[in-house]
Amino acid sequence: MSTDEDYDAYLSAVSKYDYEDEFFSQFSKPFLICMYSFACIFGVSGNALVLIIFVFHEKVKTVTDIFLVSLATADLCFLGTLPFWAYSAAQEWIFGTLACQVIRGFYTLNLYGSMLTLTCVTIERYFAIVQATKVHVSQSKRTIWGKAICIFLWIVSLAFAMPQFVYSTQAKYDKVVCHANYSTLHMEQSIEVTQMSLGFFCPMLVMLFCYLTIINTLLKAKGFQKHKSVKIIFAIVATFFCTQAPYNLLKLIRVVDRRILFSRHYEYALIVTEAIAYFHSCLNPVLYFFIGVKFRKNLKKIVKNIGCARHRQTAKQWQTTEDNSSKMGTASNNVEETSLHPL
Repeated sequence: MSTDEDYDAYLSAVSKYDYEDEFFSQFSKPFLICMYSFACIFGVSGNALVLIIFVFHEKVKTVTDIFLVSLATADLCFLGTLPFWAYSAAQEWIFGTLACQVIRGFYTLNLYGSMLTLTCVTIERYFAIVQATKVHVSQSKRTIWGKAICIFLWIVSLAFAMPQFVYSTQAKYDKVVCHANYSTLHMEQSIEVTQMSLGFFCPMLVMLFCYLTIINTLLKAKGFQKHKSVKIIFAIVATFFCTQAPYNLLKLIRVVDRRILFSRHYEYALIVTEAIAYFHSCLNPVLYFFIGVKFRKNLKKIVKNIGCARHRQTAKQWQTTEDNSSKMGTASNNVEETSLHPL
């Protein structure tokens, strides 16, 4: 092949790469902005409503309630970072290295916090249903233990999220980005394997074991309808698995074979699955509303109270208007009566 042919082939390859890169950018920007914005708006609203219902209306009475409040708190902390990622996807990272460290750290903190909390909810349900006749602990002691476990989970989650707080940095490539810059490839692979193992695969194995045992116990029990609350946990765990599994599997492939990073198909799949993984934080309140009887009851109570408050406000405004009209009518009559008499 001649030199000119080589040069033409090179220009063709470069042009094709530029076209693919431009097409990828046109896809990723609107997709990520829409996903992040939707998750943030609905997630913050839903999880804030969960906290309002559990803390102010229903009150935190059981260990499961404590864990669900902790889960909603973790989701809120994570969702608060999405506006930064949305802007970074649309333009570039402009918030500096400190914000990069905090925001990437919050994502990992939420990952561990959510997964470990769900694992604890599963274990608590396991003891409450399968080991009900063997474990006799008062409700007050169970609540104290639940709060202590939640504090411990947050400390553990913070410890495992520390590499993101330490090694995340702002860097300039085609545009300014926020990413983790580890000192060696071995360190990066070790941290990713630890995150996937302790933050996803191990908890899922524990959940599968506990729930298979719970299902077996419930099928043998006569009062299966008494355990409707377990369906909430089933739905939450299933949703978390469906949203988190694809992303974690792609990360596992990346650890095993680094050459996959040069695949444009892998980049598309990673962006889509990562956005879906972020999206799980706004799904839990939806599950509470459609499945949880207690949640629906308190939500209806809040809506009813808001409606009553608006009705009282409207009635008060009407009463004020009528009083003012009455006063104006009386004043008008007085004026007419006065005008009939000469001064």
